[in-house]
Amino acid sequence: MFSSRGYSLPMKRTVLLTLLLGLLFIEAGLLLSQNGTSMTPGLAWRLGFFILSPLTLAVLVGLRFRWAAMVCVIYATVGLAMDLATIIQVLNRDSDAVPSMTTSGISGFLNFLLIVFGGRSLLDVGQEPMPLKSPPPSPPSLS
Repeated sequence: MFSSRGYSLPMKRTVLLTLLLGLLFIEAGLLLSQNGTSMTPGLAWRLGFFILSPLTLAVLVGLRFRWAAMVCVIYATVGLAMDLATIIQVLNRDSDAVPSMTTSGISGFLNFLLIVFGGRSLLDVGQEPMPLKSPPPSPPSLS
């Protein structure tokens, strides 16, 4: 009934892969600019969530796993919530944190698009093109 593989062309893999790789580059740039080469205790979970998760999801989408679109939606929902929390925190601090706010805005937009296109891909998975209908039979000749 449920197969672990099974979507074909209706799922726009390239859109999901592009969004995941965009998130990967945005978050990797932010982590490297904030931390440089220093290793802090909180950096391990950030590397796992912001770097390894999109990379793993991109591999799963590339392998055409059917459930990968739903995992992308879940990941993007958590990421969007974190981006919105970061933007609100920056706005309440009244500090000049334009790079952090800009990066969170771009990341939030990519997460939103990942939710939209991942959900759309998930809904399109089971729908196959309808076969062409055969013409009705010819009436018998009365000769």
